[in-house]
Amino acid sequence: DVLDPERLIQCPLVKHHQIRARRFPYHLVKCKESNPEIAKKLATCPFNARHLVPQADLSDHIMKCNDKAFMEQDVVNRPSEPPQEQPNNGSTWQAPPCDEDWET
Repeated sequence: DVLDPERLIQCPLVKHHQIRARRFPYHLVKCKESNPEIAKKLATCPFNARHLVPQADLSDHIMKCNDKAFMEQDVVNRPSEPPQEQPNNGSTWQAPPCDEDWET
């Protein structure tokens, strides 16, 4: 959490886990590994990987997710021009000239 990294957040896997916001992503990874049966029943939000919700509630969460606005704003702010094609002929890097003669 950018606003308060010390804020306590409740773990979506084990409700009695209270984790500081700055440690929350790390906790999620470990807690998923430690609780695979619970993790299997949860779905990850496509807008924020910190949002784990019951699979049956995912579509409702997607409609209401606050982070969806950030994603939509990013799409709106993209330039409308199609991306220019890059030549796909490999690297254009060339080695600098070498004055060394390894044979002598």
